[in-house]
Amino acid sequence: MFKGSNVALVTPFKNNKLDEETYIKLIHFHIENGTNGLVPAGTTGESPTLSHDEHEKVIELCVKESNGKLPVFAGTGSNSTEEAISLTSHAEKIGADGALIVTPYYNKPTQEGLFQHYKSINDKCGIPIIIYNIPGRSVIDMSVDTMARLYELKNIIGVKDATGELNRVDQTLKKMGKEFLQLTGNDDNALEFNRRGGVGAISVTANIAPKLCSKFQKLSIENDEKTLSEAKIIDKILQPVHHSMFVESNPSPVKYAAKLLNLCEDDVRLPLVKVTDNTKEIIKKALKSANLI
Repeated sequence: MFKGSNVALVTPFKNNKLDEETYIKLIHFHIENGTNGLVPAGTTGESPTLSHDEHEKVIELCVKESNGKLPVFAGTGSNSTEEAISLTSHAEKIGADGALIVTPYYNKPTQEGLFQHYKSINDKCGIPIIIYNIPGRSVIDMSVDTMARLYELKNIIGVKDATGELNRVDQTLKKMGKEFLQLTGNDDNALEFNRRGGVGAISVTANIAPKLCSKFQKLSIENDEKTLSEAKIIDKILQPVHHSMFVESNPSPVKYAAKLLNLCEDDVRLPLVKVTDNTKEIIKKALKSANLI
């Protein structure tokens, strides 16, 4: 249901307002260029600086414009359990295929707190849930054991793993089996992640290289000798792009890259700022090396 190359959609702004026209064009750009799934209102979508109404609007537009052509897993996480329930309920009501829910940031809950947070959302909502484990941003790290407990609940189906620790793939596969979906949140480790049992990525780079990312994912998931060899070639092409997307805080670099491709403006909301001139040159060089510009 949710495998391959899934784009962590940027949220375009114009004069600090949601640029709905450009956002709709972006959605259709992905439908037409091989992306396998859409993830609105996540980290790359600047969810922390979207108002509650904007957050819901971004998800609504994505569901409406994709119109069943691609699955939509809406970013509905919060460090407030009640708010996460509200956002997830809204996503379910408007027809999202599932929810991507980040581990609660700042509060620093225990493993039991994490379990109860997701259990509460699971119990109040009826759509598939992918756990988003990103300790680099949320400060806390969900253990494989806690994830296994959550997998026993009706709606928990997988994880977006942004730990960067490849041994987690092995541990998770051993504990939960192949049916528990493992998606990497790190474009740069996707090749090895899939080789170990992952089934795709929720990708920043896919915003600007959807065809390449989709082809790479297809080849790397098949995981036989011939396709793996082809996947390695694409991975080598994409690595400089992946790294350039994180020279500064995401999504400032990918928005600048998207501007170079005439996809959207590079406006971000404070406290994020546009990338420096030095970073612009790094991004340009990376895009040129991949023949994206």
